[in-house]
Amino acid sequence: MITTRVCPLCEATCGIEVVLDGDRVETIRGDAADAFSRGYLCPKAYGLKGLQEDPDRLRQPLRRTADGFVPIGWDEAFALVVEGLQRAQAAGGKDAVAVYLGNPVVHNVQTLLYGPALLKALGSRQLYSASSADQLPKMISSALMFGGSLKIPVPDLDRTDFLLVLGADPMVSNGSLMTAPDVKHRLAAIRERGTLVVVDPRRSATAQMASEHLRIRPGTDALLLLALCQVVVAEDLATPAALAHLDGLETARALVADFPPERVAAACGLEAEAIRRLARAFCAAPSAACYGRIGTTCQAFGTLASWAVDLLNILSGNLDRPGGAMFATPAANRGANRPPEQRRGAQLGRWKSRLAGWPESFGELPVCTLADEILTPGAGQIRAMISVAGNPVLSAPGSARMAAAFADLDFYVAIDFYVNETTRHAHVILPPPSPLERGGYDLAFYQLAIRDVARYSAPTLPRPAGQPEEWEILLTLAKALMGMGKAPLAMADAFVLRQLAEREVAEARRRWPELELKAVLARLDADHPGGGPDRLLDLLLRLGPYGDGFGGGEGLSLAALRGAPHGVDLGPLKPQVPDGLGTPGGRIDLAPALIVADLDRLRAHLDAPVPDFVLIGRRGLRSNNSWMHNLPALVKGKSACTLQIHPDDAARLGVAAGGSVRVESDAGAVVAPVEITADLLPGVVSLPHGWGHDDPEARLSVAAANAGVNVNLVSDPRAVDAVSGNAAFNGLPVRLSVAP
Repeated sequence: MITTRVCPLCEATCGIEVVLDGDRVETIRGDAADAFSRGYLCPKAYGLKGLQEDPDRLRQPLRRTADGFVPIGWDEAFALVVEGLQRAQAAGGKDAVAVYLGNPVVHNVQTLLYGPALLKALGSRQLYSASSADQLPKMISSALMFGGSLKIPVPDLDRTDFLLVLGADPMVSNGSLMTAPDVKHRLAAIRERGTLVVVDPRRSATAQMASEHLRIRPGTDALLLLALCQVVVAEDLATPAALAHLDGLETARALVADFPPERVAAACGLEAEAIRRLARAFCAAPSAACYGRIGTTCQAFGTLASWAVDLLNILSGNLDRPGGAMFATPAANRGANRPPEQRRGAQLGRWKSRLAGWPESFGELPVCTLADEILTPGAGQIRAMISVAGNPVLSAPGSARMAAAFADLDFYVAIDFYVNETTRHAHVILPPPSPLERGGYDLAFYQLAIRDVARYSAPTLPRPAGQPEEWEILLTLAKALMGMGKAPLAMADAFVLRQLAEREVAEARRRWPELELKAVLARLDADHPGGGPDRLLDLLLRLGPYGDGFGGGEGLSLAALRGAPHGVDLGPLKPQVPDGLGTPGGRIDLAPALIVADLDRLRAHLDAPVPDFVLIGRRGLRSNNSWMHNLPALVKGKSACTLQIHPDDAARLGVAAGGSVRVESDAGAVVAPVEITADLLPGVVSLPHGWGHDDPEARLSVAAANAGVNVNLVSDPRAVDAVSGNAAFNGLPVRLSVAP
């Protein structure tokens, strides 16, 4: 038997065929008929078979005892969790319980739709996630400029003539904050018809195929981008895109005047003439797009660099036009019908963290302060945690202190199917089904897709008897915390549906005046008698930009997607300004006050001394998150966890290939095996994240056999982007010495 679905292991949303022998996965291969990926598949997808069969994956709840973890039933597990959370809040208030959401949450439609119900039931302001160790600066700059955390322009890869890539390796990541399966062939096509320029201190896989590679000094991307903007303005190379909808244009022009190429060249490690030539070529191309990723966000000037990427696209006339940087039109999009007068734009800084005073962003506080909030006594101290699909002990900066913090908690519940380096501290672990045992729809990633598509994935395999779905786990906890513990789950589910439907139907009446809430709810109940996420998804699809409006005519619905097992192609990206913006009045703010205020810090960096060595990260095609390291297909072969170093630096240190080097920062140290490569800029060393599986209490047998070293023992939680609090993993000063 062959079933089709979307791979949930990265942002590319590739279609796959799962070949089954009964309930056993025989193999996984690309779906040649997929509307988006057309048969392309990267090696990560094969890990789904290993994940399904992994003997380390949990299949029933665990309770921690003095003698270790013991299996328990679901009813007992839920009772223990609710009692532990209520006890913590009774003693320390609502904020005594914090929540950490890991990266896989955004790949799961169930957690995206039902996670908010649990957060509301808790009533805590202590929410943390992997976002502030990744893309939070881009979310903030996009919200300030365009009105939404996911209002992120993406390169129109299939039509652009010039692609400028900074701090990203899409050949390996398959796109990130840019949903684009088969990036390899899309980038090759760009180079054939035009130009691909990569700016990176490392000769990455993407840089190897580029028309030109500029080796920039880590952490100076904002300086380069503003210099490019300065040339565009000073030489009058283009008319700004969306000119009629811009606020702050003259302010932005004045701001970039402070950063001519001659002023920034030395700091960036580039020639001024190379910067001028790049700006002229970018504007001379028939179409062009600038794209920056984790090298631009996980650095000390992450928000400024994220803003400057879009500023360049706008000033060069390349925003919101074919071949430039464009916005997707996702089929299921909450708030898609909201009238302009109800668009609020960015909602930031509504409260601050207890100790460091970090402002919240989109309801979250930066993870750099989480360990301190747990370990520091006083009013508002975190004493209990809920984590969902996360491993912050490995993935967040300051691993040693983070591990001590989780060990210090009075109560901790993990919704996770592994005992990893973080969840091994849990008092109760609630395992969700495997990815193949649940349905799927990429709510988040279709908002970042380089082509408008929609595809629903039905469950590939049946859930084991007694195993609740993830939405049922979340909602069971939510209703108990709200004092509805004895109420049927269906009642709580109906409440979630009604809250969503009331808002969506009210807004959708602008397009479909005849819509009535009662009739919509009745139709959804009839079509989805079991309730759950499919019912919510159907509501969003039918009231979305391609939906049928519950009118029975043409248009998208969940039933229509079920009838299209390879997905639906909704066409190339379309102009969205001003109607698609989330800002009041549909205007773009080119000079947000929060960003402008940080420019003095960037100016001061122009004259900062250059450290002997700085550390950057990297990722591999088969390695995305730490939990994938327990899948044999993704860790086989040569170790990926090496310290890459330039030959000149290796000679200066007196270390040979295969030797070991101690990497030390103000936060900690690790000893890593050396890989000597000329791909790196001298003075720059690289160590990948997500490794360090040497905790004897974790139950990750394959990962333990391929442990590697934990770079976040070196990463400093005090090294952050000053605007967002996002971790500054890249460009971190380190000291190197030969280890025995």
